[in-house]
Formats: sequence, structure tokens, C-alpha cells
Amino acid sequence: MEICTLITDNGSYRPESTLSLRALAKALGHRVEKEIHPVSLLHSTKIPPEKLGGVPAQIFEPFIKKRREEGINDFLVVPMFFGPSAAIKEYIPQRVTELKANGWSELSVRVAPSVVEPLDEKDQRMASILVEHIREEKARHAMKSASVAIVDHGAPRIAVTKVRNFLAKQVRQLLPEGEFPCVEPCSMERRDGDEYAFNEPLLENLLGSDGFCNDTIVSMLFASPGRHAGPGGDVAEICHEAAEKSPGIRTFMTDLVASHPGLIEILAERFEQGLASNPVEWTEP
Repeated sequence: MEICTLITDNGSYRPESTLSLRALAKALGHRVEKEIHPVSLLHSTKIPPEKLGGVPAQIFEPFIKKRREEGINDFLVVPMFFGPSAAIKEYIPQRVTELKANGWSELSVRVAPSVVEPLDEKDQRMASILVEHIREEKARHAMKSASVAIVDHGAPRIAVTKVRNFLAKQVRQLLPEGEFPCVEPCSMERRDGDEYAFNEPLLENLLGSDGFCNDTIVSMLFASPGRHAGPGGDVAEICHEAAEKSPGIRTFMTDLVASHPGLIEILAERFEQGLASNPVEWTEP
């Protein structure tokens, strides 16, 4: 059985994001000795191909349909998502189920686990990547001590936020308290409504708050650069606005997760777990 393997993210209108996904696909493919296709779920086909070295970006459903024309029915998706987001728990199963219902009954799609498994307390690999980036930033600016804000996008699913909080707990355990007196998780943004309050605190409210040092290392729980995490992106703008409101505040953003080679080892393990998993099926909640 030939299995076509994809590494997928949510997608972006920024070329840097697609180029980063391509680099991850190449590195993971080298590690597992299989071809890995970089395929976003949505959005990325809006990027002009000339900004991607002349090679157009690919998105999930058209990519799957094209492979059908080549006689391929079996797929494995390795998600570049830190937690069990709606993209991999709802969107992919829904699209697969609809494709099967519309005449492609032989379609089989497996989805590997997300990057972080919050029930595995012993697995500190992702937290260790964040810690290494935090330490590098502290050393780069010769800070004696600094607070740490571990920021993700903010999610409509509490299961994703639990992953962020789980990582923050592990990072606290790995960092010496004297050098990093306060380590807190936060969101870049959240949806309106009390039902999404689990995303709190927001980064903009955490910076300069009681107990936080004037020097804050913003630990970026983002894989790749884009509208949110890239240069001049939303997180950078939040940091800039905090410094304007309170001139004593200094923020230092860490490198993004995809820049760390340790991520490939985690993805390689998820690849193997995905191969051993059952094909996805969508059932109405």
C-alpha cells in the first residue's frame, strides 16, 4: 500500500510561512526517509508563486483530489499543530467524510497526533525547545533576570489552551526560579464571550502587570513566521504598544519553534504513530 504523507499547517497569506513548512517537510523527509509533501489546509494558494521560488503553494483538498488522479487513495497527515485543534479534529475528518460520500469510498486518511501530548508528563521535548530559546534570548541581552510570557495564538478549543498551560508548567520546572521569577502562559487574542475566557490572560494585559519584571521574554509558541509571529506581526505590535504605554517595559521575542532541530525528532515520532493509527471518520457531535 502506497501512502502519501503530508505535513500540514493552517496556512497563511505570507510566503515565509509556506517556505518554513517546505523546510520542515524536507527535514522530516530526510529523517524518516520518505517523501513528505508540504500542504497547508487553507489560504496559502493566494500567495503569488513568484514569491515561492516559482512553485505554487498547495492546500489540502485540491492536493488530495489531484493524487486521486494518480491512483493514490491512502494518505497520512502529520499536523504542525501544537494541540488538538479544530483543524485536525473537525476540518480534516469532515472533508474526508464528504469526499468519501461523493464517490471516493476507497479514500483512507490517517492523522498523526499533534506535536504535544499533554497527558505525557515525561515528554519534555517541546518544553525544552522553548527553554533553550528563552535562555538564548536572556544571554543575548545579558539580562540578570526576566519574566517569561509563553504566548500562543489563542484558540476556540479549550483542549488547545490546555496544551499551552501544560507546556508553561513544564517550562517553570525547567527554568531556575531566581533567573526567571515569573513564567506565565497567555494568548495573543481571543474570541468574545465568556465561553472563551479560558484563553486569558492576553499578552497585552500580562505585560507590565503586577509580579512581572520590566524585562519580559516573550516565548513564541508559534511554528513559523506569518501575520501573527513574523517581523512586524501581531505579537510584535502588542509588545511595541506595551512599551509605548509603559516606557520601562522591554520585551524580547524568542525564535520560532520551527527553527529548532529538535522539532524534527518529535515530528518523526508522530509520523510513526500516525502510520499505526486508524483512518479518520467524522461523526456529528
